[in-house]
Amino acid sequence: MKKGRVAAFFLVTIIIGVIVGLFSNNAAKNIPLGLDLQGGFEILYNVSPANKGDHIDRSTLLSTVDALQRRANVLGVSEPNIQIEGNNRIRVQLAGVKDQNKAREILSTQAQLTFRDVNDKEMLNGSDLSEGGAKQQFDPNTNSPVVSVKLKDKNKFKQVTQDILKMGVPNNKLVIWLDYKKGDSYKAEAAKQDPKFLSDPSVNEVLNTTDVQITGNFTVKEAQNLANLLNAGALPVKLDETYSTSVGAKFGQEALQTTVLAGIIGISIIFLFMLFFYRLPGLIAVITLSAYIYVILQVFDWMNGVLTLPGIAALILGVGMAVDANIITYERIKEEIKLGKSVRSAFRAGNRRSFATIFDSNITTILAGAVLFFFGTSAVKGFATMLIVSIIASFLTAVFLTRLLLYLLVESRWLDKKATWFGVKRKQILDINKTGPNTEAPTRYDRIDFLKYNKPFAIFSTAAVIIGIVVLFIFKLNLGIDFASGTRVQVNADKPLTAESVTKEFQTVGLKPDEVVLAGNNNNTAVARFVGVLDKSKIAEVKDQFDKNFGSSLSVSTVSPEVGKELARNALYGILIASVGIIIYVAIRFEFYMAVAAIASLLYDAFFIVAFFSITRLEVDVTFIAAILTIIGYSINDTIVTFDRIRELEKKYRMKTKEDLRIIMNKSLQQTFTRSVNTVLTVLITVICMLIFGSESIRNFSIALLVGLISGVYSSLYIAVQLWGYWKGKQIEKNREAKAVEKPQV
Repeated sequence: MKKGRVAAFFLVTIIIGVIVGLFSNNAAKNIPLGLDLQGGFEILYNVSPANKGDHIDRSTLLSTVDALQRRANVLGVSEPNIQIEGNNRIRVQLAGVKDQNKAREILSTQAQLTFRDVNDKEMLNGSDLSEGGAKQQFDPNTNSPVVSVKLKDKNKFKQVTQDILKMGVPNNKLVIWLDYKKGDSYKAEAAKQDPKFLSDPSVNEVLNTTDVQITGNFTVKEAQNLANLLNAGALPVKLDETYSTSVGAKFGQEALQTTVLAGIIGISIIFLFMLFFYRLPGLIAVITLSAYIYVILQVFDWMNGVLTLPGIAALILGVGMAVDANIITYERIKEEIKLGKSVRSAFRAGNRRSFATIFDSNITTILAGAVLFFFGTSAVKGFATMLIVSIIASFLTAVFLTRLLLYLLVESRWLDKKATWFGVKRKQILDINKTGPNTEAPTRYDRIDFLKYNKPFAIFSTAAVIIGIVVLFIFKLNLGIDFASGTRVQVNADKPLTAESVTKEFQTVGLKPDEVVLAGNNNNTAVARFVGVLDKSKIAEVKDQFDKNFGSSLSVSTVSPEVGKELARNALYGILIASVGIIIYVAIRFEFYMAVAAIASLLYDAFFIVAFFSITRLEVDVTFIAAILTIIGYSINDTIVTFDRIRELEKKYRMKTKEDLRIIMNKSLQQTFTRSVNTVLTVLITVICMLIFGSESIRNFSIALLVGLISGVYSSLYIAVQLWGYWKGKQIEKNREAKAVEKPQV
């Protein structure tokens, strides 16, 4: 039976290894890459009526989506993501589009074809065309490119030509317009300068046919585009860009390579850390973490999820978070072994007592992820989705799979006399018969009085908040276009750039950047910001200019003032809702004072990040809010670990005086400090690797996480626990005073 469990352990391990080795690569390949990784663009359109008196309803939006889908097919995009948002918005995401300028033009052109007389009276329109009947051909006489269209009703066209003939020479012209608007007028030569004017063939006889030829000064490409637009159908509405972001294919490929490299390095360091610090359980953690990565990829594949740059960051970050459950469990098992328990007893007690802590900490992070998903933009939604999936997968693998593998070895009795394999030194193991049942497991921090300097730390925390408020008042935040609106152009070149050379290129196309900031290892990245929102024609001009002279890859983002205000409002709502949700959950699971103290520490962390970005002038974009909400969800883990130990010690010891409270608080901090540091350290490893090796696009996101994690360790120790202790001390004093005045009853 003993050998059978050991054999089962190796069998399960081999099965996991085979599954991960054989199927991980296929799962990863099946997941489509987002536009920030393979190039493409995203546009948020505001939908308005094309004609006065029209109304926008659900059916109109669906018709528009259908027309945009057909246009995306014209572009060769196999999986366009086109979604209705609210009552008057449509978001379009096209990944892998090579000619983005052409794509923007085709998407937003209304493509309403009309045939009019010289007095601008409409004779025919796009609804009279046969579906799919437009083709690019060549005029047999001149060999110039033309567009032939097929009409539905030849009798109707016959009547139109008869009416035109009645007008006589020189008014016997059938004027063809694309996207004619009220105010446009046919004035012979003047009309020919209007880009909406296509041609004005003369009608010299009654035409009883369905075949019509549109002539003009077309190039082959222009004729093909017009034919494609007519086949895709006219848009029933007017589309105005309120937000857009475009990424060059080269830019996306570089971002993917650097971020994956950061992930490989970060995960490798975590594996080595677990092996060094936890020995045999660390090896099991490596096995389960490998399974965790496979599960994440497979689930994302099943969900038909799109992998974005923030999504990869969430996956890498998730590995650091996934190991937390292992650390919490292993530290608890080590504590039980130090108390003189057998390996089997320590394993059972450690698993039982660590489960609630792991569950509570994961729930709070999922709550923050859900808020992120609900209020975030598309890229942030991808991050939130991956974060939530990561947490659920880590809970399943780290809790259940880890326990299964460790159970098989422990219950085989093979480890009965091998406590050192758990990272416990023999001299640390107590003889419980000599020390008594209430003895606490020794830690290397037993001599540290965490409460000794609570007043100086309270003064420091208060001073930090006051200084932060002053800094924010003076410097404010360096708001990116996500919140300030405008245009942001990021240039990735093959050679070092200078602010002067970049500015000069923009001036060549008639633009003057508000600022140009250089980045990258060799200054081969430049970020230019513009106060106004550039239109699609100017963006196309910029792309062509930089591609010609620098061989560069551009990422362009535009945000209208309306969307900027909406993003800022949603960010505030998200932080408030996440905070209230955590208060309610912690109050139910622990107590109200603990919930308020926990939120105070989390808001301190969030404020510290904001103040840091203010004083360093780092740009605040939408991923910055994702970082703050991630910290709010994750930073509470340390606080929950400590509060969970306080709750446990409160049951063990009778707390009647402030001195009893002080002892319980100190013991809790001493006993949980190692796991608090280690859990944060593993996440810090992944964040630092993303910061050093990852893409420039998520650099500020990584910095925000780094600052928040460091602040989170401090706030857990010297804000959350100290505040709770202060309020609890007041409660003890109040209870003692109440008992002192209480009269004995006869």
